[in-house]
Amino acid sequence: MISAISRPYIVASVPVLREHGVAISRCFYQRLFAAHPELKNMFNMPNQQAGTQQQALAAAIFAYAANIDNPDALAPVISRIVQKHVSLGISEAHYPIVGKHLLDAIAEILGAAATPELLAAWAEAYGLLAAALVAEERKQYQAHGIAPGEYLSVTVARKQKESDSVTSFYLRATDGSALPAFQPGQYISVAVDIEQLALRQLRHYSLSDAPDNGHWRISVKREPENVAADGPYPAGLVSNLLHDEYHEGDVLQVSPPCGDFVLAQEDRRPLVLISAGVGVTPMMSMLHGSLQQSPQRPVNFLYAALNGRHHPLKGELNSLRRRHGQIRSHIAYEKPGADDRPQKDYQQQGYLQLAQLPDALLPHDGSYFLCGPAPFMQVQRDALLARGVAAHQIRQEVFGPSLLQHLQ
Repeated sequence: MISAISRPYIVASVPVLREHGVAISRCFYQRLFAAHPELKNMFNMPNQQAGTQQQALAAAIFAYAANIDNPDALAPVISRIVQKHVSLGISEAHYPIVGKHLLDAIAEILGAAATPELLAAWAEAYGLLAAALVAEERKQYQAHGIAPGEYLSVTVARKQKESDSVTSFYLRATDGSALPAFQPGQYISVAVDIEQLALRQLRHYSLSDAPDNGHWRISVKREPENVAADGPYPAGLVSNLLHDEYHEGDVLQVSPPCGDFVLAQEDRRPLVLISAGVGVTPMMSMLHGSLQQSPQRPVNFLYAALNGRHHPLKGELNSLRRRHGQIRSHIAYEKPGADDRPQKDYQQQGYLQLAQLPDALLPHDGSYFLCGPAPFMQVQRDALLARGVAAHQIRQEVFGPSLLQHLQ
C-alpha cells in the first residue's frame, strides 16, 4: 500500500502522465538501451522501432497511477505481467536497472515539475510494484523448476503447413524426456538468435494442441515482409525465420508454458470461443481441453478469417465437430474464395457480426474467450456486452500494448 505522504503525488501525476507518458517512455528506453544494450535481447525490437512498446509502457505507467488505490483492478494485470516476465526470463536484478532509468526519464521530461517529493513518491510506488512482481515471479520459477533465463531444449519433430500463412511446429524434448504439462490457452516463448543483428529475440506462441499428446504444438503465422524505412527490424522477425530456416530435426530454446488465459477446471457453463486469424491457436487447445475435461460441455466455436486459404486447422476443427455433437461452429469469411462453399465452409460473409447470431450460439450464461487482433476483440467484446453478457464472463488474450486497455 502506497504511503499517505506519497499518495497525493502519485494521484496528481495522472493528468501529467496522460500528457507526457509517451515522451517519458521514449526517454526511458533510450537511456536503458544506451546503458545496457544487452537488454535489447529482452524486448521486441520491431515493436520498439514501430513505437508500440513505448505506447505500452506509457499506458502501464498511467494505469498504475490511475489505479494506485484499486488493487482489485490491478491484480489481473499484474498476474498477466508476471506470466509474461517468467516466459521472458526476467530476473530480480533487472528491476533496479529499470527503476533507475524510469525515474531519470521522468526527471528529464518533466524538468522542474519533477520535484524531489514527486520523484520520491514514484520511487516508492515503483518499489512496491517491483517487490510484488519479484515475489510472484519467484514462485513461478520455483513451480517450473527453472532459474530466470533458463530455457528448455526442444526439437522440431514435425513441420506442417496449415494454411497459406500458418505453419505448425510439433516440438519434443531434445533429451527424450516428457515435456512439462500445460493448461489449454497457455503459450511458450521461443528464443531465436538473429545473427545479422547480433540479437536474440523472444516471441510468444500459443500452444495449439491438446495438453496430453506427448508433444507441444505451436502454429506460427508468416508476416508480410515490411522493413521499416527508419530501422533494421522487419515485421515477423522471428516468425518468418521459423518458417524459412527451421526444419524437422532442428533445435529450439523455449520457455516453460506460461499465461493465465486458461479454462477454469470447475467451470461447466457453455463455452464460447471467439477468434480471428492466428488467434484460433489457443482456442483449438481449449477446444481439445474442454473435450477432455468435460466431454458433455457445450462448445460454440466462432471464427473469422479472410477465406478458406487463410483458415488454419480447419480440417482438425471439422473432424472434432463430426465426432462430438456438442460442438457448434460458425465461420465468417471476409472475402470467400471461389472454392469456399456458403453454409458449408462458412456461414457468414464479411466480418463476424455477433449481433446477427442466434442466442443459441451466444448463451447469456456462457463462459466467453476472445483472441485475435486487438480491434477485433474490442468489437466482439462490445457486441457481447450489448447483448447482455456480463463483463466478468468475458476473457481475452493480450500479449502487447492492449494489456492495460481496460484500466484506462
